[in-house]
Amino acid sequence: MFTDKDIQQINDSGLTVEKVQSQMELIKSGMSYAHLVEAASIGNGILKIDGNRREEYIRLFDNKCNDLSIVKFVPASGAATRMFNFLFQFLKDFDPNKENIESYISKNKDLEVFLSGLEKLPFFEDVVFKIHEVIPDFNGLSYAERSKEFVKTMLDENRLNYGFYPKGLLPFHKYATHVSTAFEEHLMEASLYASSKKSANLHFTISDTHAKMFDDELKYVKEDVEEKTNTHYKVSFSFQSPSTNTIAITSKDALYRDEAGNLLFRPSGHGALIQNLNTLDFDLIFIKNIDNMVVFGQNKEASPHKKLMAGVLLKIQEQTFKYLRKLDEDAVLEEEINNIELFVVNRLNVALGNAYHGLSPEEKMGYLQKKLNKPIRVCGMVKNEGEPGGGPFWVKDENGRVSLQIIEFAQIDFENEEQKYIAKNATHFNPTDLVCGVKNYKGKKFDLTNYIDQKAAFITIKSQNGIDIKALELPGLWNGSMAHWNSIFVEIPVSTFNPVKTVNDLLKPAHQL
Repeated sequence: MFTDKDIQQINDSGLTVEKVQSQMELIKSGMSYAHLVEAASIGNGILKIDGNRREEYIRLFDNKCNDLSIVKFVPASGAATRMFNFLFQFLKDFDPNKENIESYISKNKDLEVFLSGLEKLPFFEDVVFKIHEVIPDFNGLSYAERSKEFVKTMLDENRLNYGFYPKGLLPFHKYATHVSTAFEEHLMEASLYASSKKSANLHFTISDTHAKMFDDELKYVKEDVEEKTNTHYKVSFSFQSPSTNTIAITSKDALYRDEAGNLLFRPSGHGALIQNLNTLDFDLIFIKNIDNMVVFGQNKEASPHKKLMAGVLLKIQEQTFKYLRKLDEDAVLEEEINNIELFVVNRLNVALGNAYHGLSPEEKMGYLQKKLNKPIRVCGMVKNEGEPGGGPFWVKDENGRVSLQIIEFAQIDFENEEQKYIAKNATHFNPTDLVCGVKNYKGKKFDLTNYIDQKAAFITIKSQNGIDIKALELPGLWNGSMAHWNSIFVEIPVSTFNPVKTVNDLLKPAHQL
């Protein structure tokens, strides 16, 4: 099927012919939808921790954090282009010589919000300064012309070119003394909970296109942030490996080739980042998206929720390790096996299944050991207030085993009325706020690639040069890539979720002083 030229291209990409063939078979077979049993809720897969218990978990983390190696892992490779979609459309569609701007705005709510809040944007002064540099008589223009030139100055590649920026390096928050980026805010926030002995490790996954920009920003802010927080920062970066790219095929299941006859390989989504995560050797790994970042004062208020999740993980991990060491012993009493069973079911949310009860004591010990000896993640869940995105569900696999998972809406068959009903009535959703334990009870790091549900991949339809192609996205980082971890879900306030999906989100209170 592949020519010698194809094979050379595949090898140069860090892939193998066998791997590409496997990808093609997966795309051809179509997407495998998750089988939802029910939505997780408070008392049924989601912990609600208040009062003294909450303070105990926070205190547990505070007491142990200086004896732990900790890192904050931040997926940060996304470009900011989609933040400005409606503004790119405005530049394309609106001609001040042919249309009244009030009429255009009346049909575009996003633009109305943007223009009415201009002066609150963190980059307002930078844009105005650049405009006057390019157009000296800017103030003499009409309102319509000024509006278009403001947007053009933000986005034009010969001016500020914000659409090219990675989201993490856009101006995010305006303080009395300076304007900060999301990257700088992540450093500041790490000092509040993701540090040990006045030292904080952060790892950002970025695009190699933006590597120099991130290096320059780190050099620019590091000394100042260290002084403000009395914390030493160790910051590392990695790129999504080309070997995680996936083949594209046509809608008729043929290989797609460009005009030069080359195969097309595409980035495979954030699920590819499990490879980057797998290189980190730390006791605790906090995960948070680059754009879910508020002003520092509000981060201070939210940091106890991170400590709560870390405390829950440490408590669960401590008991898990204790039971694993017990199972290493030659003789384990039946009563002790029963206690381990209860822990696995009630604390690790593992459904044992009917076949388990027919096993011999020795077989039960082996089964429980396998269930206990896995990476652990504690995931924050917020109440569902209509935000888009995945959520926590009890899911049944093809073998009839039920487990607690984070499921994206793209994994749900909304043509199935029962599945649609379960999804629409979910009480919580996933804000991508996690803390992970990736070492076993002997202190050795797990190989995280052994815990992926490869069938939880996404099949998407894209257009390439006017041709419909089918593309494969690997199982999402906190979805299928962590499907076989032990998962504990904890309710956290919705105030901890403030992502910047469009430029107008920067006008919301969480991003204003």
